Amino acid sequence: MVSAAFTMNEWTPIAKAYDPLKAGSIDGTDEEPHDRAVLRAMLARYVPNKGVIGDPLLTLFVSRLSPQTDEEKLKKAFSRYGDIKRLRLVRDLVTGFSKGYAFIEYQKESAIIKAYRDANKLVIDKNEIFVDYELERRLKGWIPRRLGGGFGGKKESGQLRFGGRDRPFRKPINLPNFPNHGSADTREEKRQRSRSRERVQEWRAKRSEYERGRDPRWQEKDRSQNRRDKEHFEKHSNEERSRDRERSITDRHRGDRKRERSKERDYKKQRDED
Repeated sequence: MVSAAFTMNEWTPIAKAYDPLKAGSIDGTDEEPHDRAVLRAMLARYVPNKGVIGDPLLTLFVSRLSPQTDEEKLKKAFSRYGDIKRLRLVRDLVTGFSKGYAFIEYQKESAIIKAYRDANKLVIDKNEIFVDYELERRLKGWIPRRLGGGFGGKKESGQLRFGGRDRPFRKPINLPNFPNHGSADTREEKRQRSRSRERVQEWRAKRSEYERGRDPRWQEKDRSQNRRDKEHFEKHSNEERSRDRERSITDRHRGDRKRERSKERDYKKQRDED
């Protein structure tokens, strides 16, 4: 159910700020995450890479490149829109093979606007490429796909993301087009928010357990506790074995005394008969 607080003036097909919950919704109005990756993105503590150089407002993101596309082909294809200041084709550190995406920084703003407008869906090496502005430093709140965010995803996995150029938000159905004067929450909305909070708390608890398992301080505490448990077990085991030995010795002496008394009785009985 769409809240009355969400007006038509607030809705746009392209996201102006990144919100994992909205990106996981086809129209940007969901109040509850529909897959675990959205929850993972909501809990992520991502900070953009400070080592990235260049002007984000003049940098273009190019993806869906063919493995055969190299820097020379990219430069030849994109230099037609303006002077290129810097071009970086992202490659695997081990194999050196292209990962299928690149970043291109132009000298002028007019060049990047033209490339953004005309280069999208351009065919290079039989691949239809995708072109967008760099979002990591440009879009507030950006979470990459590897942490459950992004605007990508596959339909088969049910993890589609919306609000980007390639997959914009759909216009919501029955969207109220009046100012927000506040509205009473229905029971269904309260129930959905409560369930969403419970899931977030559950994921936070799981993340705490995961972080505890990776934290060297917790690992040292766990090892110390394991050592104490082992020492306690060995101590009690030694005490138990000692008590068992004492019981065995006592039982053996008791058996010896019984046999001696039995022999004495037999001897007296035989002497009386004689």
